[in-house]
Amino acid sequence: MMDILVIVLSGLSIAIGVIALLIGSLGLIKLPDVYCRIHAVGMIDTAGASFIILGMIIHQGFSLVSFKLALIGVFLFFTSPIATHAVAQVAHKMGVKPAGRDLVKAAPTKKSECQKC
Repeated sequence: MMDILVIVLSGLSIAIGVIALLIGSLGLIKLPDVYCRIHAVGMIDTAGASFIILGMIIHQGFSLVSFKLALIGVFLFFTSPIATHAVAQVAHKMGVKPAGRDLVKAAPTKKSECQKC
């Protein structure tokens, strides 16, 4: 009975992780610019990898292998946001502009508001 529970929980966790990674990859394909893509993938890949590692830990049980998997998970948890921030920073320094409307031009000025009155 306990073996079935371990298999179901580990399979469910791995399935959630795979689904999260698939959703993140759809965001990578569908979104218009590098900043939106980084935002979509940056959090989802950490969550997906964490669920997959959790599923492997549950399946393995508490042993040296599960301790190593937990260390890999902690490493990914801290390095993935740093890597996505570095990519966004380089894109900004290279002059990559976000797609869509320009928020600075779209903001109304006081002069244009007075002319409407």
